[in-house]
Amino acid sequence: MKLLSYQYNNSINVGLLTPNGVISIESLRKYTDKELNGSLETLIEEKQFPIIKQIFEKNESSFGESDYLNYADLHILPPVSRPEKIICVGLNYLDHVSEGPDMDVPEEPVLFSKFNNALAADGEDIPKPLDGEQIDYECELVIIMGETAQDVSEEEALDYVFGYTIGNDLSVRDLQFRSGQWLLGKTPDKFAPIGPVVVTSDSINPNQLNISTKRNGRIVQQSNTDKMIFNCAKIISYVSKYMTLKPGDLIFTGTPEGVILGYDEGEQEWLDSGDEIQIAIEGIGTLTNRII
Repeated sequence: MKLLSYQYNNSINVGLLTPNGVISIESLRKYTDKELNGSLETLIEEKQFPIIKQIFEKNESSFGESDYLNYADLHILPPVSRPEKIICVGLNYLDHVSEGPDMDVPEEPVLFSKFNNALAADGEDIPKPLDGEQIDYECELVIIMGETAQDVSEEEALDYVFGYTIGNDLSVRDLQFRSGQWLLGKTPDKFAPIGPVVVTSDSINPNQLNISTKRNGRIVQQSNTDKMIFNCAKIISYVSKYMTLKPGDLIFTGTPEGVILGYDEGEQEWLDSGDEIQIAIEGIGTLTNRII
């Protein structure tokens, strides 16, 4: 199933995206005596999804046209807005490693972080930072944790996932490589757009999904998640050995080849005002943002 966070009539809600439109979680309350309102984070933390899924599937035939909202009428929000952690994996596709400057194939996942200030929604404009010029795109599959995970095995790791969404690990390369730490170039305001929806883990295989980026309508990245050096289960297991993953935490799983950084220096055309980036992942949808 696909879930999304949105604002409509000055109210923030969570909804189910269906072929007929969006059903708000709040509208399902009449079919149960359980509390269903709240943010997607609350839904995850309180394990409400099985109830929501059961209610919707049982009563779907009862919904009329007026029960559905038009997706185009909604102001889409980041699926989650206050994760405790935003963890990112670098150099996780072999061809991406080879296009970088003097990068070795990692023997373990390369981890860095972003902060909540970097979150942005589908359709939201991304402002250029005051300092730094070399803005780059990075299409990524993003894991949304559903359970507290501490030192979990690879075999069990995917059981702790709530779902998956699309992310753009926007980067300012001249800030990223200003020092030995990547943080400065990774977490300017709105430099981690995610969405537009979350596909729940029971309805998607994260290990074999086509993933691509378009810059102003032209394909610049195209790959499949089966080309990851470390798959989602390996990443979760590895991270959970060193820090406890919490419900709602986000993990950006790395980008394939085709980033601007990988071009020869004379051919690098960094993102600038007016550039539109569309990231598509099979089974999830398309995330679109514009640089201003």
